[in-house]
Amino acid sequence: MVVRDGGTVRGKLILMAVATTFVALLAASVAMLLFDLRAFQRYWTDDLMTQADIMARVTAPALAFNDEETARQNLAVLRVRPQILAAAVYTSDGTRFATYASAPNQAIPARPAPSGYRIEAGEVAVFRNIVENGEMVGTVYLRSRYGLFDRLVSYGAILGAVMLGALLIAGLVASRLQAAITRPLAAVTNVARQVMQRRDFTLRVPGNDSGEIGVLVAAFNDMLAEIGRRSHALQEANATLEHEMQVRQRAEEALRLGDRRKDEFLATLAHELRNPLAPIRTGLDILRLRSGDAQATQRATDIMERQLRQMVRLVDDLLDVSRINTGKFTIKSGRVELKAVVNDALEVVRPYIELHGHELTIDLPDRPVFLNGDATRLAQILSNLLNNAAKYTNRGGRVGLKATVDDRTLTLVVSDTGIGIAPDMLDTVFEMFVQVDSTLERSNAGLGVGLSLARKLVELHGGTIEAHSAGVGHGSQFVVRLPIVVEPELPAKPTPMSFISAETYRILLADDNVDFVNSIGALLTAMGHSVVITHNGPDALAAAKRFCPDYAFLDIGLPQMSGYDLARGIRDLSCCTMTVMVAVTGWGQEKDRQLAFEAGFDHHMVKPVRFEQIEEILGNRSIIKKLRT
Repeated sequence: MVVRDGGTVRGKLILMAVATTFVALLAASVAMLLFDLRAFQRYWTDDLMTQADIMARVTAPALAFNDEETARQNLAVLRVRPQILAAAVYTSDGTRFATYASAPNQAIPARPAPSGYRIEAGEVAVFRNIVENGEMVGTVYLRSRYGLFDRLVSYGAILGAVMLGALLIAGLVASRLQAAITRPLAAVTNVARQVMQRRDFTLRVPGNDSGEIGVLVAAFNDMLAEIGRRSHALQEANATLEHEMQVRQRAEEALRLGDRRKDEFLATLAHELRNPLAPIRTGLDILRLRSGDAQATQRATDIMERQLRQMVRLVDDLLDVSRINTGKFTIKSGRVELKAVVNDALEVVRPYIELHGHELTIDLPDRPVFLNGDATRLAQILSNLLNNAAKYTNRGGRVGLKATVDDRTLTLVVSDTGIGIAPDMLDTVFEMFVQVDSTLERSNAGLGVGLSLARKLVELHGGTIEAHSAGVGHGSQFVVRLPIVVEPELPAKPTPMSFISAETYRILLADDNVDFVNSIGALLTAMGHSVVITHNGPDALAAAKRFCPDYAFLDIGLPQMSGYDLARGIRDLSCCTMTVMVAVTGWGQEKDRQLAFEAGFDHHMVKPVRFEQIEEILGNRSIIKKLRT
C-alpha cells in the first residue's frame, strides 16, 4: 500500500519499531556504561588504597629500625602486580626512604603529597600515611595504570553487539506484526479505488478486526452506507432549508412590523407635537390682538400652559425611555406614602380627565401605606396609566384607581370603560411604539411609549404590571404590584416659621435665550426684586462682581464662558459667598446634575422652567442662609 509521500506503510511501521528500539537501547547502554565506569573507578581506587594500607603495615617496622633494605624488599613484592608502575616509602620528615619502579624511566616524587588519591594522564596515584602506635612514621606512595579506556572499548563493543542483535530481532518482529495493520488498510484502499471507478456504493471492506483498525474499517463501511442513503438525507436537507426559509420570512415580517411601527410612531409624534402647537399659536394671536382683554388673556395663558405641559410630558417620556434602554436611568429610593404619590399623579392627570368629562373614582386604604421607591417615578407610573385610561375612553366614561394591601404587597388597579384591548394585543401592549388604537378617527392615539415606560419603571421598583381586558369595547384594567414597607416613617421635624420670609432679592440672570430670560426678568421685577440680565459668561461675571446678587440663575451653554466656569468664578468672589446659584439647562441626566453641583451650583433646573419652580427656590432663601451659617 503506497501513501502520498512515496513510502509504504509497511516500511514506515518497521522503521518506527527499529528506531524506537534503537533509541531505547541507546539510552539504556549509555546509562549502563556510565554506571560501569563509575563502579570501575571506585573498584580500582579502593584496590590501590587497600594495597597501600598493606604496604604501610609491612614497612612500618623497617622505618622504625631504619632498615632500608627490608623496605626495598617489601616494595619489590609489587612486581607481581604489573599494573603498579612505581612505589616509594618516605620518612616522617618527607625524605625518600625506599623506592620501586617497574621500569627505569618511572618518575617518583621527591616529597610525599597529602594522604589521598588522584587520577591524571590515565594513571592513579595514592599517598597513604604510615601510623605506628598513633604516631605517623612515614608515607607510602603507589602509582598504577588506570585502564579506563580499555574498559570503555571492551564494554562498548559488548553493548554494540547486543544492540545490533536487538535491532535485528526488533526488525523481524515488526515485519511480522505490521501485517495486522497494513492488511486492513490495503483492503480499505482497494475498496475505495473500486468505488471511485465503478461508483458502486454497495461495496464493503471485509473483516472483523478489533481495536482502532476495526473502528476505521467500520467507519469506512458506515460512510459508504450513509452515501447510499443520500436521497433520504437530501429530502431532510430540503425540509431543513424550507424551515430556515420560514424562519427568515418570520424575521423579515418582524422587521417590516418594526419598520411600520417606527413610521407610525414618527407620524404620531408629528401629530402629537402639532396638536399642542396649534392652540399655543392661537393663544399667542389672542395675546397679540386682545392684549387689553384680561379674561381672554387669562384663558389664552391657561391654554398655552396646559399644552406646554403636554409637550413637556411627551418629551420627558421619550427621554426617560431612552435613558432606561441605555442603562443611564437611576431611581432615588426613599420611604414615600401612597396617598402622596396618588395626589402627585392626580395633580398631573386630573385636568386631562376633566377635559374629557370622565368620572374619576379613587379607592385607597384607610391606614397609611409606605413604599420604598422614587416618589416622582411612582407618581409618573400612576399618571401614565390614568392618562392612558382617559385617552382610550370615550367622552363621559369612567376611570378608576383602587389600591389594596395584601401582606407586604401593594396592588394598584387602574380601570376604565374605554375601547378595551383585543386578546392578541395583551402580550404586546407594553412594547415600544405599540398602540391599541392608531386609526385616523382617534386624534389622540399617543406615541405608544407610556405603557412601555410604566412597565420599565415598575420593574425598577421590583414590581410587576399586567394588562387585562374582556375584549374590544369592554374596557381594560392595568394591575401593578409593588413591595411595601409596613413600618411607617417617623414624622419629619417641621421647619421653623422663623426660616420663612417674604424678602426681595438681588437676582442675576444669565442666558443667551433673550426671549426666555427677558420674560423671567420681567416677572421677577414685577414681584419687586432687583434683576440684572446678561447674555454671556464674561458680562455675567462682571455683573456679579458689581451687583453681588443673592441669587444667580445661570444657563450652562453660555457664549464665551460655560456656566460651570462662570459658577466657579462667582463662587470665588468675596461678595458672592452667600449667593444661591441655580443651573438652568436643557441637560437633565444624573451626570449633568453632578457636574453642576461640583461646579458650585446649589440647584439644578431642567428647561422648560415653570415660574413656580423659581418662586419655590426664592422661598427657601432663609433656610439656605441658616444652613450655611
